Amino acid sequence: MRNTMKSAVLISAAMMLTATAFAQDGTPKWEISGDYSYMQFNPTLPSLQSRAFNGGGGGVQYNFGRFFAIKGDFQGYGSTHVTYTTTAPVVTPHGTVPGGKTFSSNGSMFTYLFGPAVGFHAHKFYVYGEYLLGGSASNLYGNLSQSINAGGGTVTVVGSQHPFTQALGGGIDVNLNKHVALRLAQMDWVLTRYTNPINDTNNQHSFRYLAGVVFKLGAQ
Repeated sequence: MRNTMKSAVLISAAMMLTATAFAQDGTPKWEISGDYSYMQFNPTLPSLQSRAFNGGGGGVQYNFGRFFAIKGDFQGYGSTHVTYTTTAPVVTPHGTVPGGKTFSSNGSMFTYLFGPAVGFHAHKFYVYGEYLLGGSASNLYGNLSQSINAGGGTVTVVGSQHPFTQALGGGIDVNLNKHVALRLAQMDWVLTRYTNPINDTNNQHSFRYLAGVVFKLGAQ
């Protein structure tokens, strides 16, 4: 009987310590982040190599307990330079591109995405996956079209575009204390649907990496 009572006390104590440890995880209600972001953008023009976009932004996340959340993500990317060279005239669905010329332009991008995140808030870290939907804006193809037209072309894809955009991926945060964490890495596959001035292929499959700081508010 005495051994049984000892076992019960030990089990109860262990359960209390475990419960206390989980309670001390302090899953925040809100997480606000600021970050550096790198995107390897893959144009749908065969003659254009993938482009490196550098930028940054931030996001906000509301946690429904330790495992489920909804988040908004906003990133801006600085200008990158592109060149497009033709050896012969190109007739496209959007007009004509003169041959034997090189066209240059610059372009930037902004993305705004929203969606669910599923993860695990532990005492030392937070690991998660996400699926985000929304849109983006870029003048990359529009500026290239203007350069082509200035060189004698007649393409009609001009100005900034705001196509459907989605991101699928995940990352890991390491907690520095109750209120601050380091986002070591977030990596996503990003789909954008920009229409380029040369053909009708409009699905760009790109990669992005984020790292930064997360501020946690309202521990649950």
